[in-house]
Amino acid sequence: MSGELEIGNSALHPNPFTLFDQWFKLAEASEPNDPNAASLATATADGAPSVRMVLAKRIGDYPFCFFTNAEGRKGRELAENPRVALCFHWKSLRRQVRVEGTVSLLDGAAIDAYFHSRSRKSQIGAAVSQQSRALGSRKELEEQVRAFEIQYPEEIPRPEYWVGYHVAVERIEFWIDGANRLHDRFLFTRADDGWTTVRLYP
Repeated sequence: MSGELEIGNSALHPNPFTLFDQWFKLAEASEPNDPNAASLATATADGAPSVRMVLAKRIGDYPFCFFTNAEGRKGRELAENPRVALCFHWKSLRRQVRVEGTVSLLDGAAIDAYFHSRSRKSQIGAAVSQQSRALGSRKELEEQVRAFEIQYPEEIPRPEYWVGYHVAVERIEFWIDGANRLHDRFLFTRADDGWTTVRLYP
């Protein structure tokens, strides 16, 4: 089924990325912090799942991107199994968006540009962290940060293992809280000529 979907007296935009942008602007105005925070679910090759919060970014034409240490747990899982799911939950709006698809690496120029747009301290933190591996103490980490700051007093080199991914979206669902659990749910599924759309039961 495809065509115009309505909620109340308003029509939903037929392009899910445009609709997401409309909802995200509302979230930017109402959420107390990090409206771009999303839970990211990954899985190993044999299907063991894990989930954590990330900050999703729009990079160029890619509406859903995130950055991480490719040697950490999520990076290793993405190397084994590129299928992911994201969930944005905006409590102030009582809305959520679920995104499903597969990831690919962003190009090096885009990763470099984003890495160097971060604060110096964030760049150092990303460069020093051996993400997901055992750490002896907080003091050990802080000493590594101080040593790195001395070693690189000017530009921080981006480590090769610090990368970015974009999600090739296959499905995206928009959810609006409803009274008596009669929620509104709208699913967009990618098709050869665009998107098919359907309203789902709560």
